[in-house]
Amino acid sequence: MLELNSYVCATCRQRFPISSLDWRCSCGGLFELDNWPVFDPASIDSTQQGQWRYRHLLPLDPSWEPVTLGEGNTPLLAMEWQGYPVLFKMESMCPTGSFKDRGASALVTALRGVGVRRVVEDSSGNAGASLAAYAARAGIECEICVPNTITGPKLAQMAFHGAEVIEIKGRREYAALAAWAASAHGALYASHVFNPFFLAGIETLAYELWEQLGRRAPSSVVLPVGNGTLLLGLYQGFERLLHAGLIERQPRLLAVQAKACSPVFQAFHDGRDAVELATITPTVASGIAIGKPVRGAQILSAIRASGGTVLSVSETEIDDTRNELARQGFYVEGTSAVAVAALTHLPHKAVETSDEDQTVVLLTGHGLKIDPG
Repeated sequence: MLELNSYVCATCRQRFPISSLDWRCSCGGLFELDNWPVFDPASIDSTQQGQWRYRHLLPLDPSWEPVTLGEGNTPLLAMEWQGYPVLFKMESMCPTGSFKDRGASALVTALRGVGVRRVVEDSSGNAGASLAAYAARAGIECEICVPNTITGPKLAQMAFHGAEVIEIKGRREYAALAAWAASAHGALYASHVFNPFFLAGIETLAYELWEQLGRRAPSSVVLPVGNGTLLLGLYQGFERLLHAGLIERQPRLLAVQAKACSPVFQAFHDGRDAVELATITPTVASGIAIGKPVRGAQILSAIRASGGTVLSVSETEIDDTRNELARQGFYVEGTSAVAVAALTHLPHKAVETSDEDQTVVLLTGHGLKIDPG
């Protein structure tokens, strides 16, 4: 039986119980989970649906009952986009309309498993909506601190799930400060950015792609990047497959940002190992409008280790791509459209055309989250 009873600081290796209200180490280091089960394909549970077929490959106590809404098992559709043969991975079809359901399901499962009864999070939309839904499913009280610029549908999702939504005036970072303050009064800060259980849930996307592609990895994955939880979860998942000898190499991670807020793009192409604070100007890709991602150094390291790159696209390109996707039947939010918009910017060698080498594009959020006003 897997025994996992602590977080570990990635910097100083200090240990903290999972039930602790601490969400990062006193030294400033981020938490990680270092007690993982051996990756054995025989442990995949074919009797389970969606991402919970991989529960025995995740660092979750066997006694914890999954908190699930049916996330995972999203379609992988073969497409041709402006001459590029690609596969669209439809994460927008997760229960609350975004990929973040994978992480929220694993995170809330762990928190309920150790007896957490109240959580707080900061979010610009999708993460808050997802946490609110899974907390409701688990019977956990939930507060979400949001910037007052958040779009109506995402705000409505949180409120309908019973979360207490606290609107914070000013920059996106102010919502995080408010959530940190709330966590000092008894709520656990269930951050999709800081908590490693969230990243563990995202890893299931790598396992699912591996299975859908006939137990092999794609050559490249194109995805939007803001705080980087999607990219890092994918990277970690494919690393586990690589270390288990189940794939030959890590897929190239082709990260995309909006030009209106592109700190990872700037750091990558400047050759830096850390991300500096960027100015945020208005963008329809609000889900990735993060001025300085907490895990910036990890994001850069993962992209470089995979042989990938970072691209940026304009607001016009995002709008045009979202409209064209809709005319082809794919209704996505602006953050999803950035990945598709970047396809025409990729080096030809990054998009393969053979059956053996395939490019996956992640559609991360549903268009029903767009504010029509």
